[in-house]
Amino acid sequence: MLPPRNGISKNDRMKIAQVAPLYESVPPRFYGGTERVVSWLTEQLVSMGHEVTLFASGESVTGARLSPACKKALRLDPQCIDPLAHHILLVEQVLSRAEEFDLIHFHIDYIHFPLSRRARVPCVTTLHGRLDMPDLIPLYKEFSEIPLVSISDAQRRPLPWANWLGTVHHGMPAKSLSLREGSGGYLAFLGRVSPEKGLAQAIEIAIRSGMKLKVAAKVDHADQEYFESNIRPLLDHPLVEFIGEIGHMDKEEFLGNAAALLFPINWPEPFGLVMIEAMACGTPVIAHPYGSVPEIIPDGVAGFIFHSIDEAVEAVHRIAEFDRTRCRQHFEMNFTDQRMASDYVNIYKQIVSPAPTSITVEEGVLNWTEAESHSPSTT
Repeated sequence: MLPPRNGISKNDRMKIAQVAPLYESVPPRFYGGTERVVSWLTEQLVSMGHEVTLFASGESVTGARLSPACKKALRLDPQCIDPLAHHILLVEQVLSRAEEFDLIHFHIDYIHFPLSRRARVPCVTTLHGRLDMPDLIPLYKEFSEIPLVSISDAQRRPLPWANWLGTVHHGMPAKSLSLREGSGGYLAFLGRVSPEKGLAQAIEIAIRSGMKLKVAAKVDHADQEYFESNIRPLLDHPLVEFIGEIGHMDKEEFLGNAAALLFPINWPEPFGLVMIEAMACGTPVIAHPYGSVPEIIPDGVAGFIFHSIDEAVEAVHRIAEFDRTRCRQHFEMNFTDQRMASDYVNIYKQIVSPAPTSITVEEGVLNWTEAESHSPSTT
């Protein structure tokens, strides 16, 4: 364990379990937003002096205590046929050790709900995915007491009545990516190849702008048919270069040399980690205002918001007037791992040591009041 660097007292130190998905290592070798965020949060909590145990795949690298739940990241393991089986074992492993911790922080969607509601140790769940599916409504109504954290206010909208303790925007280490000049003369697309991510629209924007587009994208097996039928024919254009999947070590050069990042999503994006990665490099984000985008990208400060392809093309033509230093400053003020970890610690305290309740008697009637108000959302 790393020694505490911020001087927290022994009484403030917590024993925290972080439970990551097993699809990627922590941090991931390539694509993997949730696992990367769990890594940033875990390392920052360790540096703050907390005792953290990370439940993740066996090749994960961390300053916390690693409790491997499988040997390899499941997406890259050809022997993995049923990833659900591994996650069931993960939940059992975590909850069988529950009393070792002050708090368990889950990042594995809702799979643990039937057991965590019965745990004697406080649990909290950060939801990293979309929530606008009708199938989820009866599930979250059944488990309405489960404490939840959203990664954007927009993510909550389909389930506003759920037990939300706060919104914590993702944050990353300030030094992991640095301000660059964007001198490569190209537009960038980074993420997954899927209909909702808008790669076809990004290609159209680039071609109509007369500017080269470099595409660093992962193609999941589920999206292979879409890629072959809808995207591959577009890659023959001389302005389009398909690079494929890249890791975090390649992102500073890829994003930092780009004139702008195209983010033409057409779905309710819960967060969109690539937006703050671009911001960290000073690279403006040209984005469709779905989901979390308006929370993350102030128009004209960290990028440009568009409502049509014509507006996106116009934004590309305005890149030269953009202040990349101001964009980087917006990242440093709002999206660092230190801010994220601090927000989570405030939520941890809220559920580990809830506000005391006082009792008053008025004319023979017992009245219960919280000694302090419910902690506000962190946005």
